Amino acid sequence: MSIKVTHVYRTYFPDPPGGLQEAIRQIALGVQAHGVENTVFALSPRPMPGVLIRPEARVLRSRSWLAPASCDLGGVDAFTRFACCARETDVLHYLFPWPFADVLHAVLRPDKPAVMTYISDVVRQRWLGTLYSSLMWKTLRKMKVIVATSPNYARTSPVLNHADVRSKVRVIPHGIDERSYPAQSDDTVFGRLGLELGEPYFLFLGVLRYYKGLEYLIQAAPAVRAKVIIAGDGPEGRRLRAGAARGGASNVIFAGYVSDAEKVALLRGCLALVLPSHLRSEAFGMVLVEAAIYGKPQISCEIGTGTSYVNAHGESGFVVPPRDSVALAAAMTRLLREEGLAEELGAGARARYERLFSGVAVGRAYAQLFGELARAG
Repeated sequence: MSIKVTHVYRTYFPDPPGGLQEAIRQIALGVQAHGVENTVFALSPRPMPGVLIRPEARVLRSRSWLAPASCDLGGVDAFTRFACCARETDVLHYLFPWPFADVLHAVLRPDKPAVMTYISDVVRQRWLGTLYSSLMWKTLRKMKVIVATSPNYARTSPVLNHADVRSKVRVIPHGIDERSYPAQSDDTVFGRLGLELGEPYFLFLGVLRYYKGLEYLIQAAPAVRAKVIIAGDGPEGRRLRAGAARGGASNVIFAGYVSDAEKVALLRGCLALVLPSHLRSEAFGMVLVEAAIYGKPQISCEIGTGTSYVNAHGESGFVVPPRDSVALAAAMTRLLREEGLAEELGAGARARYERLFSGVAVGRAYAQLFGELARAG
């Protein structure tokens, strides 16, 4: 018997992608093999057409009228569409945080079992957290299950450790079905970036945001005898480029936006992936899973979140203190100098991916959860 699940988050493909939208896509792909029919309910500034059929899910979209602090807000149509969607589904799956989803749930009070995947505490928008607190706790108490994406985050989050919800918490990590990635890479990216065939380089991949710690990677770069590729763009791009120029980090190359095929080429070719995020806004680090798919070691920082679960120190890479450019440079230099170390840690990363973060593993865990909730009603 198939189970109908509706995943609820503020935006979804084909609008500009982010890590959480990709996480939803991967969950939907993973549970399909277990008879789950997926719908995604989201808002969009351009919601026409209002219904999209994608390989992983049917996508229902209403208009996003405003997005203060990245919190998309819908209008009457959002309530109407969500109410219809809730009537047709067996399980509602909310992705936290999105305060407008709490409003939808509180106003419409759907009579379907609901689960929440708790992505991150409200870290930067303290004012939003204060205003949102009462509604947030009302929603959390109504959830049948709250999914934490790593044991680290479940242990360190003050919300998930609260007595009112602690017993509801279950850990299911994010994962990636490697078959959803391009089989062919675009190796022309190496020429564009001035990289020679076989030249060792370190790779950062992601949106250039305030919490990514890239200023510390740039400070570390002059002490590393290899190029450092920063692939991606974002609001911190201009500041970071200026900082690299001032600091004499001539081995740092800003690649800008890269296509999926170029991303695969860069991941396959790098010596290691570096994720220097220094704030808890980096709740998981999906890019670490991407590197593990290709058997690449990782260097990340200990910030008490899922990054140190994906990247296990000494098994799949190195975990160093945050905001420490000297420690970053030392870890990178060790991978360059110690023969066979990158291959050994890369093999550990791939084994860890297959055990914990593959599409098969994550799909099985979520399908089991959705099935339990649907049967319990």
